[in-house]
Amino acid sequence: MSARDNILQRLRAAPQGTPPLPPDVRAFYAAARAALPASTRAARCELFCEKMAFWHAEVVRVTASDWPEKLRQLCVAKNVRSLLYGEHTEQAAALVGAGISGLKPYDRPVDDWKQELFENTDASFTSTRGGIAETGTLIIWPDAREPRLMSLVPPIHFALLDAGKLYDTLFEAMVEQGWSDALPTNALLVSGPSKTADIQVTLAYGAHGPKELIVLLLVDEEETP
Repeated sequence: MSARDNILQRLRAAPQGTPPLPPDVRAFYAAARAALPASTRAARCELFCEKMAFWHAEVVRVTASDWPEKLRQLCVAKNVRSLLYGEHTEQAAALVGAGISGLKPYDRPVDDWKQELFENTDASFTSTRGGIAETGTLIIWPDAREPRLMSLVPPIHFALLDAGKLYDTLFEAMVEQGWSDALPTNALLVSGPSKTADIQVTLAYGAHGPKELIVLLLVDEEETP
């Protein structure tokens, strides 16, 4: 008998233990939540902004009536000459109506305009699925209307986030949004602009992908500064 066969025989003859119970994830998060102050919308917004600032991202509070104009002003201030957007999204009409110059619809396969997309597109605008206050993170679900490259390629990424879809934790977002019922091909968690670290653990921002992330946080009128 070979050494391999001997080992396998001993493993098969060993007494069978009791399979470990799966972790009770809901109970874990419920206990953790109970140990913290009561969660409020205002507290989630403040924590999200704090965490986003830590990750070198910018948060601008906007309202349902003024966010297109605020975006136009930001594009002017940052010298954005071309803004990539999804022409079949809920926000498309508002973008066009705001008179933002250089609007560029993502309307063809990437191979048809790769050079223009990678070299001649200053910024992009995308919607979001929600946000996570605990970590300062955007939840983005790319689809045919807003492909993955929109939040990956242009140097500046503008993202619209509804404050009503800010969650304390990723687990809370997954449960309340019913992720177990239907997941996209690609779910993205974005915290700040692109970053990388070398072997000396030196964090560098903008090394690949967007150099700036600007979140338009959609709030009520009374929540604006």
